Amino acid sequence: MKRIASPPSPAMAVALVALFVALSGTAFAVGSAVVPLAKRALTADSAKVANLAKEATVADNAKSPGPASTVAGLVTIKTAPWTVGTGAGGEFTATCDAGQKAVAGGWEDPGGWGHPWDTRPTPDGSGWRTWVSVSPQAPGAQTGTVYAICLK
Repeated sequence: MKRIASPPSPAMAVALVALFVALSGTAFAVGSAVVPLAKRALTADSAKVANLAKEATVADNAKSPGPASTVAGLVTIKTAPWTVGTGAGGEFTATCDAGQKAVAGGWEDPGGWGHPWDTRPTPDGSGWRTWVSVSPQAPGAQTGTVYAICLK
């Protein structure tokens, strides 16, 4: 006896449709994710080329006279030594040249026994002041440097 195949049940039809939708959704998601990645890669390559051209222009400008090559001439670093005895402290100032203003500063303590309690520009902005104290346990007087970064 020959058996005739029956049509799929409604549940099987719904399951097959769901399967195809799920598979096509994954393919669509992968395809839609690849296109933005490719666009981003092209944009990044374009940005790299533009950046290289910009760096070449900056390097060329630095070689020629003008504002780009004279910026280094506007900034100077001034120093002043400090010496403090064991258990003592004092204020020390690095002063800028006439017509310059201190825009930053700091201090250095090679021995490691000093402590800065206050580091700031002078009231008129012409230098950088630092109050340094030395630990009572220090093996002796300590020395270091106060720095002022000055701008014309």
